[in-house]
Amino acid sequence: MTQATATIDPGGHDDILEKAATWTRDGKQVALATVVSTWGSAPRPVGSLLAIDEDGQMAGSVSGGCIEGAVVQEAQEVIQEGKPRLLEFGVSNSEAWEVGLACGGKIQVFVEKID
Repeated sequence: MTQATATIDPGGHDDILEKAATWTRDGKQVALATVVSTWGSAPRPVGSLLAIDEDGQMAGSVSGGCIEGAVVQEAQEVIQEGKPRLLEFGVSNSEAWEVGLACGGKIQVFVEKID
């Protein structure tokens, strides 16, 4: 697994999907993370996207930074395995505190490999 780069482009959905398409056309493997549900205080709304390539480059955002590292790590595994995952972070989840989601909400993120 490669280390994620620090560049995060929180652009619009079209920009994020275009970046993912560009990476795919360039021969890179890519995963797309989508916020599918939120409850309480959540940094990004349902539908927010984060594209991640095999090198850890990112476009978009699913959390404003507080869980992005965990999502990127899971995305790298999704790229390798090809199996989608539904991730859940929230105050009742001990991992949420570790990744910085102590704001009182819950978020579900679906991560899938795209071709």
